[in-house]
Amino acid sequence: MTSPYANTATARLIADRIRDLSHRKTQAEIASEAGFGNANMMTFLKNGRNKVPLDRVPSLAKALEVDPAYLMRLALDQAVGATAAKAITEIFGTPATENERGWLTELRDASGNTDPRLTARSRASLRGIFGK
Repeated sequence: MTSPYANTATARLIADRIRDLSHRKTQAEIASEAGFGNANMMTFLKNGRNKVPLDRVPSLAKALEVDPAYLMRLALDQAVGATAAKAITEIFGTPATENERGWLTELRDASGNTDPRLTARSRASLRGIFGK
C-alpha cells in the first residue's frame, strides 16, 4: 500500500487534529461528520494514502474543527501540486483564515485605516513577533 501524500502538510494536519480531538470524538465520528461513508477514509487521509477531496473540505474542516480556508489551501496544494496551487491563488487570491482576517482588521484599526505600506522596518517588526 503506497502513501504518496504521507509527507504533506495536509496529512500532518489531519493526523494532528484526529489526535487532538480523540478525547471528544472518535475517528469514525469525524469521518461521519465529514460525510465519508467509510471511517477508514480518515486513516487513508492521515496516513497520506489518499488526498483530501476538495468538495469535502468544508465538512472535513468543520469535523476537524479547523478553519476551512486553511484546510483548503493545504488540500489545494496536495491536490494539484505547489506550482498549480500557486497559479490558482495568484488568479483567485489566497483564501484568508478567520485568524488572518482578524490580523487585517487589527492592522486597519491600528493604522487608522490609512493603508500603510509594508516597509522593511514594519516587516522586521512583524517577523520579530514570530521569532523570525
